Amino acid sequence: MSAPARKILDDLRRARALVVHRRDEEGTLLVDQLRRLGCEVTLAWPPPAALPPDIDTLFIQLDDAEFRHLLPAIDETEPAVVAIVAYESPTSLKAIVDVNAHGVLTKPLRPRGVLTQFALARYRRGYEGRLTSKINRLEETMKGRRSVEKAVRLLVDLNRIDEDAAYRLLRDRATAARVPMASVAESVVAAHEAMSGLGLRIALAEKT
Repeated sequence: MSAPARKILDDLRRARALVVHRRDEEGTLLVDQLRRLGCEVTLAWPPPAALPPDIDTLFIQLDDAEFRHLLPAIDETEPAVVAIVAYESPTSLKAIVDVNAHGVLTKPLRPRGVLTQFALARYRRGYEGRLTSKINRLEETMKGRRSVEKAVRLLVDLNRIDEDAAYRLLRDRATAARVPMASVAESVVAAHEAMSGLGLRIALAEKT
């Protein structure tokens, strides 16, 4: 077995899955197949009032029960979601979108296909998480840059220095305090706003 394939199987074995499905032959088949793969599985029916906080994968039957009360919990806990549907109808498609499914199993359930959809859902959820982290870091970077630009403009206007000098002043203060430059900029902007509200003026002079 190749290293990438082993990594995928190891990830599946670490999964903590909740199966929301009728306690019938198909529900038992799905739970047994997941347990054979080595992961921790719990079967719940009818759909629980809330999702257990420790699950990271959700297999959910969408045709036979009301599930929409779980949508806020799915949005909050962000598990990998595998939707289970009996028909490819417009209603089923809408339900698949509503739960933000990462994989789909169609009924009648068979052991074949479970592994593929399970692995695909886990991969897609992981990819979404990595993408969200990158977006959050980019947003923080852009927020910091905007704060620096605003602080530079304030220092230029209030201290009668050029932009390069104002930038160096912020950079030197950040270096001396061993904090990010954006933190110093945010402090300058917050101080200016607070003092302006009192009719006062901020002046940050360069060290001599």
